Amino acid sequence: MLSGVKKTASACWKPVRRYVRMNIGNNSNHDRDGSDSGSAGEHPLFWSRDLERHFLGEFSFAVFQANEVLEDRSQVEIGRDATFIGVYDGHGGADAARYISDHLFFHLIKLVDDSRSMSEDVIRGALTATEDGFLTLVSRTFKFKPVIAGIGSCCLVGLIWKGTLYVANLGDSRAVIGTLGRTNKIVAEQLTTEHNASRSEIREELRSSHPDDSSILVQKQGVWRIKGIIQVSRSIGDAYLKSPELALDPTFPRFHFPEPISRPVLTAEPSVCTRALKPNDQFLIFASDGLWEHFTNDEAVQLVHNSPRVGIAKRLVQNTLKTVARKMKMKDEQLRDVEKGERRKYHDDITVVVIFLDHDLLNEEMSLPIAELSVQGFVDTCGPSKFNILQQATSRTC
Repeated sequence: MLSGVKKTASACWKPVRRYVRMNIGNNSNHDRDGSDSGSAGEHPLFWSRDLERHFLGEFSFAVFQANEVLEDRSQVEIGRDATFIGVYDGHGGADAARYISDHLFFHLIKLVDDSRSMSEDVIRGALTATEDGFLTLVSRTFKFKPVIAGIGSCCLVGLIWKGTLYVANLGDSRAVIGTLGRTNKIVAEQLTTEHNASRSEIREELRSSHPDDSSILVQKQGVWRIKGIIQVSRSIGDAYLKSPELALDPTFPRFHFPEPISRPVLTAEPSVCTRALKPNDQFLIFASDGLWEHFTNDEAVQLVHNSPRVGIAKRLVQNTLKTVARKMKMKDEQLRDVEKGERRKYHDDITVVVIFLDHDLLNEEMSLPIAELSVQGFVDTCGPSKFNILQQATSRTC
């Protein structure tokens, strides 16, 4: 009987040990190789998880706040044989990004439970349900909080389901994979399509779908903007650009345009791709445009490939800040002292998640099971993930 009690206690203690390690192991500003990760890790606007486990390897996670209120939201959900990554880059406010973070993963779980499978259509359905839910919220609150109609978010989602990668994108966040090429050199491959008016393909798409609207695209100070206001052509939210009933009047000049729209200007139709992961696929980088405005795909992949894993997301953010300081002809210390809000003049909120792929784990019996955890960006605690619902749903089909 005593033996049975010990086994039960050991099984219950394993997840607790995992939670304790995540909350204690990341308080240090030193990498595991003994090197100092830099003073940015101590900055009050900086948050990171240096290195944690997921079912197919390890991951590193970092966020840096620039806006007065952090508009980026992000999450990593860890399951027994699945990992979910979400990067939500808000604009106009944090409401839409926060809503996505609170609801998208749960819509995904429900749809998998209903369909008993994972597919691109399931991911599209989860994004549609999230968009519909947020627009319903906007409609209900518009009378007493009209500015909510001007709030939206880009949405970048990654799901590793057993050996398959699903990536979906709305807006201009980006996912990049680092793959070993034929000569054993690391190669960067972009997995997402960016829905931004700076790209000629997107401008052509907008003109083609709005042939009677001469102001669908307006160039301001050398930057192409949709209706002269926004750069991204697909998003969650931004109700004022999707519903004539939710247009904002001139008391909101930032979101107002002279002629009312007769049909949606933006859409929430995601670009989705599926990829069977191969042994030469080494890692994934999911990040908001706060990183990609200052890093090329190749630069980011080379830095990850040639650096220790521990704290690599933090290192990408630190290098971004150094690049910003150099571009602005400032010393690193001067940029460090800029307060949130004012800092937005120099750079955007930055969110980075690096997912390492250790393919041998797919066919290896793990001696220490992975705890099903939910890690929220810029939050110092983590809790249990709801991935167990997905496991139960799919196991019923076996």
